[in-house]
This record gives sequence, C-alpha cells and structure tokens, in this order.
Amino acid sequence: MVVGAGPAGASAAYAAAVAGRRVLLLEKAELPRYKTCGGGIIGPSRDALPPGFELPLRDRVHAVTFALDGKYARTRRSKQMLFGLINRPEFDHQLVEAAQKAGAELRTGVTVSRVEQHGPAVPDRRTAAVVLADGETLLGHAVVGADGSASRIGAHVGVKLDQVDLGLEVEVPVPPPVAEDWAGRVLIDWGPMPGSYGWVFPKGDTLTVGVISARGEGAATKRYLEDFIARLGLAGFEPSISSGHLTRCRSDDSPLSRGRVLVCGDAAGLLEPWTREGISFALRSGRLAGEWAVRVAEAHDAVDARRQALNYAFAIRAGLGVEMSLGRRMLHLFERRPGLLHAALTGFRPAWNAFARITRGSTTLAEIVRTHPVARRALHALDRTGVRAESAEGTAAGSEGSEGSEGGSVSPRP
Repeated sequence: MVVGAGPAGASAAYAAAVAGRRVLLLEKAELPRYKTCGGGIIGPSRDALPPGFELPLRDRVHAVTFALDGKYARTRRSKQMLFGLINRPEFDHQLVEAAQKAGAELRTGVTVSRVEQHGPAVPDRRTAAVVLADGETLLGHAVVGADGSASRIGAHVGVKLDQVDLGLEVEVPVPPPVAEDWAGRVLIDWGPMPGSYGWVFPKGDTLTVGVISARGEGAATKRYLEDFIARLGLAGFEPSISSGHLTRCRSDDSPLSRGRVLVCGDAAGLLEPWTREGISFALRSGRLAGEWAVRVAEAHDAVDARRQALNYAFAIRAGLGVEMSLGRRMLHLFERRPGLLHAALTGFRPAWNAFARITRGSTTLAEIVRTHPVARRALHALDRTGVRAESAEGTAAGSEGSEGSEGGSVSPRP
C-alpha cells in the first residue's frame, strides 16, 4: 500500500508494480489536483522518471536572471536547455497513470487516519493495517508513506525535522507581450530575509511567482511576496491561484522506517535544504521506497523486514543524504553571505557552469566537491569564514551588552 499519489507515491507505486507486486495507491484528493510548487524539472528529476515518460513541459529554460533583493540583476544564458517547467496537476496525474499502467490500483477520495502494525486489526506479523477515516481497514505486507509534509505515516514512523520553511505562491495569467518577455527565462531573486529567495517561472500565458523563507515570519513573508510582485510590475494582474505550503527537512538522525512501514519524499523530510527543491528528491526516494518495499513485503519475519528497511535507509543516506548535507552547508553560507553567492553566480564563470551542469543533471554538487579540489577548498574556506564572522559578531554583541549593563543604552548590533 502506498499512501499519497504525488511524485513520491506514484514513483513508489510504479517501482513496486513493475516488480510484480500487487499495489494499492491511496489519495485523499481527486486527481488532478493543484499543488503549491514552482514546477521546475531539473536533470535528476528527468532521469528518475519511468521509461518513455513524456514530460508535459510548459516551457524550456535557457536563461536565468539572478538578482540580489531586486538589485544587481544579471542574466546568464545557455545554448543547451537548463531545465523544464511543468504544471503539477498535469505532471502528477501523468505519473499516477504510469503507475496504473504498470499494474497499480488507484483509490482517490480516501483519507488515512492511522497505521497499525500490532493489535486486533493485524492478523500476523507479516502484515500492516492502514485504517481509513470511515473505519475501513486495509491490510498489506508493506506500507509506503508519501502523504506530504504533514504526513500521518511520517508521524507513525517518528520523522524528526530540523528545518521548516514557508513558501507562498501565486499563478498570474499575463497577456502575450508579458509572456513573451519571460519565455525561456526564469528569475531567481535572493531575498531580504536570511535564507529567503523569490522566483518567477514562466508557463505559457501564466507566470508562477513565489517566495520562500523560514517559518515563523509569516507576515514578513507575505509582505515580501507582495513587494516582489509589485517590483516586477505584476501587481495589476489578478492571480488565478494564491497558495501556501510548508516545506520540511529531516534531521540527520530521523528514522525512515518503522517495522513494515517506509517513508519517502516530503513525508520523510527529504528535500534540498538550500533551494528547497523537492521533486527530484520525491521521485528518487519514491523509486527506492517502492523497490525496498517489495523486499519488505517478501520478508518472512520481523528481523528480515527490519534488515530490508535498514537497507532502504542506507540507500537514502548514501545518496540523497549526502546531497542534503551539502545543501545545509550551502544554506548556512547563503544565510550569512547572499551577496557572495550572487557575485559568484553572476561574475565567476566556473560557478555558473557548475550551476548549469547541476540543473541539467550532468553532475551534482556532491560530485563537484568530491572531484574538484578547488571547489572543495573553496567550500571549506567559506565555511571557516562564516564561523569566524559569527564568532566576531557574537563577541561584539557580548561587549556591547556589557557596556549597556553598566549604564549605557547600547542597541544590539543587527
């Protein structure tokens, strides 16, 4: 059983179905349904799709305009396509159809209330029970949780998070002259709050415009989006959809399984921490979850099921986990020195070339750091620079605080 029919769940259902297992895919919404998401399909996403899958691309990106909170804008161009843009309702539905063609059964309009692995609803230790909101109980030999960032299955497994961000997004229909100006080009604008950025993704006659920042600054993030839209000259166009979404990144020690239950995608907190890119993580973790769920389902006892689940966790950590670790380092650097990253991408050709190769899928950040000593030394140096800067700021703040306690009215350094 797979709970959730987004990219992670559909990929898991497809992988298990092509392996010859009986698969039930459960989704609470009716498909197709809207999902808050920029809709960028980078190389790793493309490479994780089922064989023969035809991407429903709305645009092909050959240029990126980088800006630093609306200033110092520069456009970088590429003769080769960098990545594609899709609408999630079409993309997700097409993935589900691929899973169905492989043999998976789909049930929509059903809400899962909980998972049970012991008790009267579970006849033996080789089964798990998914209990629906109407009381119906479904039994299976393995369960994959892919039910999003507020996952009930993730809660059952005990997923732990160390980063939660708020993304706000609008879909803005625009007239042909505006659409033509954006065709083939996206905007990435490093934002005013630490770790924040905004984007514009063109999709034919509609622009997807959004911003993301750390949770806890809801009002400021809303103002950020409003100011961003106004600065772009798009305030006069009425959005067709306005939505918000929390993205969640797992802690390094967060579990990925419990008994015969595995989690993947947003339900597992698998997300690139810096860019918050989640589609490729969903597709890749979903495929692995489906493949290892087959092994869990075939396990003859709890010990063997546990062994297979641990192998799934090892596969995730060895691949996506390494990428997340580097993404956290990039986020910390970006939070401290957004101007430095902006200058590198807009003024240092090797940095732009690396960005282009990563988005196309010809390499990864982890591969670049592993194989290029210069890149590795630069990242370590930037890490040390950030630590020294934080230490100096902390010392200065402490000194100011001491002076203030002796009678001065000293404001803390921003």
